[in-house]
Amino acid sequence: MKSTKTLLDKQYDIWHTGNFNDQDPISIPHRFKLKEDIEIAAFLTALIAWGNRKSIISSAEKMMTLLDNSPHQFILQHQSIDLKPLSQFVHRTFNGEDFISLLSFLNLAYTQYNGLENCFSMHLNPKDLSVENALNGFKQLYVNSEAHLKRTEKHIASPAQGSACKRLNMFLRWMVRHDVKGIDFGLWKTIKTSQLICPLDVHVIRQALKLKLLKTDKSNWNNALELTNALKKFCPNDPVKYDFALFGLGIQETLQNKAKISLR
Repeated sequence: MKSTKTLLDKQYDIWHTGNFNDQDPISIPHRFKLKEDIEIAAFLTALIAWGNRKSIISSAEKMMTLLDNSPHQFILQHQSIDLKPLSQFVHRTFNGEDFISLLSFLNLAYTQYNGLENCFSMHLNPKDLSVENALNGFKQLYVNSEAHLKRTEKHIASPAQGSACKRLNMFLRWMVRHDVKGIDFGLWKTIKTSQLICPLDVHVIRQALKLKLLKTDKSNWNNALELTNALKKFCPNDPVKYDFALFGLGIQETLQNKAKISLR
């Protein structure tokens, strides 16, 4: 256990640097200064964060361009005709209909629900050990809203469906964690870092299995909880900091495998 913590702390220090931003989707919200612009850019970028990082960043850049690089203002002040170019947007299974539906929901978030942060935290009890209720409540808020589009539901995961909620957990990490390196923003104060859940993807699962932090390779909510609880033994108040470490171990493994292939 001690050796695992030492390894993860070392990897955290290596990968938790300002340079991390440059080639990661988090670079998109870092282009903005206004709180609302940051959280909207982060939310939309996180929702399309599957595939390779270069593709994600490219698509997120297109999103911001379509929003006139002023997402909050666009959401509050756009006219119907302004949405027409957005209908052509596509990133894998996320299309223009999804984009427009979520913009409509974000309009409600800021005009009726007291902001995007409140759309999550209003469902959370301070004594909750995780953001499970926040994620379930957020999904239901969208489903019950006038912005709801059936096909778009699949882009807003929830623990109630057994999903690991990788993209939304990553978004919450960005918004809630505060660090001196300025990678995660730490803009939201109504959710505790101890309540965050580690974003779970195939690379994180692979490393967690090797370190015996997980028993199975299933990408589901139970495994996301299991991994986070294991990481809490190393840092109870900020377990998700080790997302950087597991990411770094995955990158190192990928580079080593490529080097082996090139030598054959």
